[in-house]
Amino acid sequence: MRIGILETGHPPERLGGRFPSYGAMVETLIGDGHHFARFDVTAGRWPEAPETFDAYVVTGSPASVYDPIPWVEDLLSFLRDLDPSTKLVGLCFGHQALAQAFGGRVERSTRGWGLGLHGYDVVERAPFMDEAERIAIPVSHQDQVVTLPPGARVLAGSAFTPYGVLTYADRPALSFQCHPEFAPDYARALTQGHRAGEANPDLVQGALASLEAPHDSTRVAGWIRRFLRG
Repeated sequence: MRIGILETGHPPERLGGRFPSYGAMVETLIGDGHHFARFDVTAGRWPEAPETFDAYVVTGSPASVYDPIPWVEDLLSFLRDLDPSTKLVGLCFGHQALAQAFGGRVERSTRGWGLGLHGYDVVERAPFMDEAERIAIPVSHQDQVVTLPPGARVLAGSAFTPYGVLTYADRPALSFQCHPEFAPDYARALTQGHRAGEANPDLVQGALASLEAPHDSTRVAGWIRRFLRG
């Protein structure tokens, strides 16, 4: 399978280049057996022939999908213009971008920052999922999907993030508000010194403590692989 990775963000400079790119994290999450190509869309790099890819993954980003940033607007148009049979996977910002592109709405959440390890309860089981009733995955987000796009179905969520995992009835798309691609060491490094700590140091300390618990990123990676194969 040919998979295009649309890189919409990068690990922050304060981490000193100690971690791989978000595109590399996605490749590790999905695993071998595919042809990957990365496109830094923040720098205006886009696939020359979008139809040659079987699937696209949209990464996380510090940007907001509702900001009037040229590359963000280009991304939403790119997603809308794709052949509707193209498989799509969205992670955090990518989750929000898919929702915004296909008729939903994303806003700054009144619940504040989501940081650390968050749990989502499974509310609908898709064929590519396993028997899990709950998943715990690292998160780092302030925005959330607040209105579902037409045809979107909620697979998992929580009181903090009701629309945590989405799939679509009218196109092969799957998206997660969480970050299954974040390894524990990166999730901890990202959380340490997080700007949310300026207003709420206890939030960051609690998030760091939560990241010591077991997580389900490997399980969710299996969901994504089976979704792509299906």
